[in-house]
Order: sequence, then C-alpha cells, then structure tokens
Amino acid sequence: MNARRGYEPEDDSNFSSEAVEILRKASRHVTYLINEGYNLKRAVTFVGDRYLLSKRQRLALMRSVATEEQLKKRRYKLVPARDLSGREVWIDGFNMIITLEVILNQSPVFLCMDGTIRDLAALRGTYRIIPETENASRVLYDMMQEAGASKLNILLDEPVSNSGRLKTLLAEVGEEYFPELDIQIIKDVDKVLYEKELVISSDSIILDNCRSWANPTAEYMTRRSLAGIKVW
Repeated sequence: MNARRGYEPEDDSNFSSEAVEILRKASRHVTYLINEGYNLKRAVTFVGDRYLLSKRQRLALMRSVATEEQLKKRRYKLVPARDLSGREVWIDGFNMIITLEVILNQSPVFLCMDGTIRDLAALRGTYRIIPETENASRVLYDMMQEAGASKLNILLDEPVSNSGRLKTLLAEVGEEYFPELDIQIIKDVDKVLYEKELVISSDSIILDNCRSWANPTAEYMTRRSLAGIKVW
C-alpha cells in the first residue's frame, strides 16, 4: 500500500503548471456560479465537464473555492495565531494531522480562497498511522507552542479507524510539550466544534459554523517558504 498520504501518480500531470492555468480559468466560472446561488458540486461538475477535468482536479476546485459571503464570514471570525497566547484552543485532530502528513510527504496541498491549506486525502472513515504521523504531531505541537496556546483540546472522530492508536501517539508525544492536553475520541467532532471559539481546522463546514478559528498551518507554511498550489 502506498504510504505517501494525499498523493496519486497522476497528480504530477493533474497539477502541472499548464494544468493549473486551466484550473484557474475553470475556477472563475465555478466561483461565478456559486456566487449566483448554484450548488458547488453541481457547478464543479458542469464546469469540469466543459474543461475535461479529472476527478482529482475537480476535488481541488471544490476544496479551494468559496462564495463571497462565506469568505466574508470566515475572515471576520479568523483570529491571528499570535492572539492564541495564553488561551485554550480546540483542534480538529484528524483534519490537522492528515494535512500535516500530506505536507511532510510533499504531496499536493492547496492554498484556498479563505487562506487555509487543504489536501486531497480522502480517507472516507479509514485511517492508519504512517511514518510521518509522529512528525506531524510534533509539527502540530510546535505550532501551538509558537503561538503560545495554554491548553490544547484535540478531538478525534470515533467512527474513524485507528482513532485510538492516534490518540495514544498524540498523548505520548504531547507530554513533552503541553501539561494541559486533553485528547478525546467522540462521535461527532463537527457539532462540538460548532460551539467553540479558537478552533484549529480547515474544514469548511466547521469554519462556517464555529465562533472563531485560527489558521496556523498557513502561517507554518509561510515561515518555511512552502507554497500551496493556487487553482483560483
């Protein structure tokens, strides 16, 4: 089994410089349609058929774009990482770890319209520990230490396979970083995060519903001169 999280061999052609130019043209059509009230999935299907886009390219578009109204609300609720100092944060565990694994694997990640970094790893309820998982957890804790967060609440989805193993790994690594660390496996992470402030996630539904959020992954990428693919 290929352990390179978030990568498929055709990604090299799907996201070549020439392909990205086509995707940017397609994204202009998609954003126009969704701002006019069209469903995102239907808009991407319509435009994707016009430009003969692959499944991975369509997924990249879906994860990268948003309506003007969504962008306005997300920007309003965004808290700079520097303002996390001394504060309690709530982390969408699988979302964050998987994205960091993808970054460490040098698989495609995307700089999205709302400023988040998103990937194409579609696990559909399945997850397994890979060699990069421990390093991903250390990067997560490093980011939170740099921001000065005082307490971390990491939520993991109970229905996802190997959530228990990931919790154990995060707890073992986290002892070196945070005395106040609470890692929970719960049934519906999204609904819990909807009610929270200072949420750490790139999940668009969570960002649209939570009270406030922070975007440390994008800041981490910038500090290390890493660039996400921009398809819009």
